[in-house]
Amino acid sequence: MGGVPIQNLTSVISVQSQKDERSTAAASELNSKPKKKICCACPDTKKLRDECIVEHGEASCEKWIEAHKKCLRAEGFNV
Repeated sequence: MGGVPIQNLTSVISVQSQKDERSTAAASELNSKPKKKICCACPDTKKLRDECIVEHGEASCEKWIEAHKKCLRAEGFNV
C-alpha cells in the first residue's frame, strides 16, 4: 500500500479541520452583520418615525420609534 504516510495524513486532517473552523466562523460573522448601512435600512418606518417626531414630538411617537427599531433589528442591527 503506497500513498501518504499516516503522520502526514494526520497533519492534513488537522489543517483541514482548522480551515473548516475558520470558514464557519467567517460565515456566521457575515450572516450576523447587517448588509446595509443603518441610514439606508428600513426607509418606510424611518420616514414615518421622522414625520411623526417633527409634527408631534418624540414623546407622542413611541409606536413609530419602536416599529423602526424592530425593523432595524430584523436587518441585523443592534439597537
